[in-house]
Amino acid sequence: MDIALPILIVAFCILALVLLAAFVCYRMTFARNKNTPDDPYASMRLAGFDEFNPIMEPLINEISATPCEDIYIKSHDGVTLYARYYHNKDGAPVEIQMHGYRGHALRDFCGGARDARGRGHNLILVDQRAHGKSEGGSITFGIKERYDCLDFINYAIERFGKKTKIIILGMSMGAATVLMASGLDLPKNVKAIMADCPYSSPRDIISSVISKMGLPARLFFPLVRLGGMIFGGFDVCSAEAKEAVKSSQIPTIILHGEADSFVPCYMSREIFENCKMKKRMLVTFPGAEHGVSYLCDKDRYLGAVESFMEEALSDDEN
Repeated sequence: MDIALPILIVAFCILALVLLAAFVCYRMTFARNKNTPDDPYASMRLAGFDEFNPIMEPLINEISATPCEDIYIKSHDGVTLYARYYHNKDGAPVEIQMHGYRGHALRDFCGGARDARGRGHNLILVDQRAHGKSEGGSITFGIKERYDCLDFINYAIERFGKKTKIIILGMSMGAATVLMASGLDLPKNVKAIMADCPYSSPRDIISSVISKMGLPARLFFPLVRLGGMIFGGFDVCSAEAKEAVKSSQIPTIILHGEADSFVPCYMSREIFENCKMKKRMLVTFPGAEHGVSYLCDKDRYLGAVESFMEEALSDDEN
């Protein structure tokens, strides 16, 4: 009995330290940052886009001034999600655009929103859960967000009709989200997927970031995962973009900057190698950092995306 008590005390202390470490990891990785302003200009500065400010600010000004309709829907798990709807014309294809980790819809798609309208498409520009005007306390790296994507797809079909053609697009975490969504039983209305700088899996990107911080991923990733499970109610290892694409037949284009120091370009190559759909394309951009391929070579970027979308939509009509 005398020996058992100290052992129990030590075990309790170890458990308390593990739980504390898991909570800290959860807060740093997954918890909503309530101090981040819902401001695309502030989030642009925080993301370090200084070099591209002269290009991005006019684009953000333009989309911010464009009239839109506020959309609120209930997600599969009861979270209220917000999006902006930009109407172009009745019966047009609908693009659903999903931004990146701790990003802002008006920042990440400041050019993409304008381009959607230029293509003659209607647009649903989503605030991902735990971002902007959407509810939610945890960012789940695509685990729950892939179902949010499906919720917006179903919303579009219900609102605009069963023949509505839909394209889902994502940037960074949003790109991984739409690719993970491709592994779900998506409606046939989804005609194409565009993913810009996606990570191959939540585990891969979190482990990569931990390693870049100079910490052992083998030690800290289990704590991050445990934090997500206990305090966020999800398992970050329960879905992967590189696995989801194996079961998808939706035409998919992946774009990535070759100089991406946050989400390495090899992750897109790994995803692409796993793609089994008949129509797929990988386009990389030499010298482009994370999320700026569009800004580095707009003509090549848009040329690839728009020709891919046009072919995907026209093939469906034949």
